[in-house]
Amino acid sequence: MDRRHFIGNSAAGLGLLAGFSGQARANLQKAEILVIGGGYGGATAAKYLRLFSNNTAKVTLIEPNASFVSCPLSNLVVGGSRKLSEITSPYDNLSKRHGVKIIQDSVASIDTDKKTVKLASGKTLRYDKAVVSPGVTLMMNSIEGLAQANKAGVTLQAWKAGPETVALHKQLASMRDGGTFAISIPEAPYRCPPGPYERACQVANYLKQNKPKSKVLILDDNQDVTSKGALFKKVWAEQYAGMIEYLPKYNVTAVDAKTKTVKFEVQDDIKADVLNLLPAMSAGEIAVKTGLANANGRWVNVNFLNFESTAQKDIHVLGDSIQIAPAMPKSGHMANQHAKVAAAAIAAELIGWEINPAPVLTNTCYSFVNDKEVVHVASVHQYNAAEKTFKSVPGSGGLSPAPSTLEGVYAWGWAHNIWADSLG
Repeated sequence: MDRRHFIGNSAAGLGLLAGFSGQARANLQKAEILVIGGGYGGATAAKYLRLFSNNTAKVTLIEPNASFVSCPLSNLVVGGSRKLSEITSPYDNLSKRHGVKIIQDSVASIDTDKKTVKLASGKTLRYDKAVVSPGVTLMMNSIEGLAQANKAGVTLQAWKAGPETVALHKQLASMRDGGTFAISIPEAPYRCPPGPYERACQVANYLKQNKPKSKVLILDDNQDVTSKGALFKKVWAEQYAGMIEYLPKYNVTAVDAKTKTVKFEVQDDIKADVLNLLPAMSAGEIAVKTGLANANGRWVNVNFLNFESTAQKDIHVLGDSIQIAPAMPKSGHMANQHAKVAAAAIAAELIGWEINPAPVLTNTCYSFVNDKEVVHVASVHQYNAAEKTFKSVPGSGGLSPAPSTLEGVYAWGWAHNIWADSLG
């Protein structure tokens, strides 16, 4: 096996690591690697940096939350068919099984010249390599009045799973029968392309069972459904006829918290009982503050061979914060894949080996259309050396022909497997 190809295969790689030279081992032992953010990207990177270095590199994960809460499947909590505890996992195994040092804190700033990170608690940490996986920032000022509406508790986003997810379900449960739930979708790209449409299904599923006179409005800034469009529309027509109304090209410009009124660039105002307004999104705050977001000040450009920022050497950026390659979704599964390529490349660089020149990424996104039936979309992405980006492999992947309960079983299997892969 060529050294560079071991990097793409963790099992094979672990078998070869025992053959490190003395210098390679010394390089790994003295390396200080900080991972900022413990989501699908960061948690996976921390674990695989230890695995690919034969548990030699010093890896520290900085994450403000005590537990990992999955954004995928969190719409089931909004719809009331699942509990938040069912999608929550501890970080303990990263430290107990893999030797990752975990610091429960957030990052206040990064000094790229001194290669130090300052924590919110005031502590300063040094790094040789930093992996930044901060998710997204919701651009609240992109909708006039949204910040004030959030502060007043009128609007919630619940676009990072946690307390807001539970709070949004409570708003739904408190809504009168005959009321209207409105969800707005920003212009792509945004985190999880099918996520808002899945949420509309979960809300409608709850209302169908508990408040059948009610309605769901999907206010989409895009020209059409951005993912699994035909499948979602068929479900809306067959399972939620007269309950879900899909309105494309509805660009939300403002919200009035007192009257629960949504204003648009072109169309007439709309009032709703529950407002779930999703604003435009950008790279996580720390990436923007540090100057890593060099794609229109919004997303982070990376070298796709190792996910190193093009703005700053020795900082590797993963997940939803990056300027994506063609047809690459901002998904949890994709962040997990970014992490493995980056971890392998960082380990190879520290060892003195060549980075894998042809990495491959896979992605699967499952969407629940009710509490049991699911549709999916899958894809494979191969690095294209000539274009220096990932391109979809022709004929790869696929789309569900129709929703099924069997796919619901697969979806939960996927979830438990990826949680084990990232955190176990």
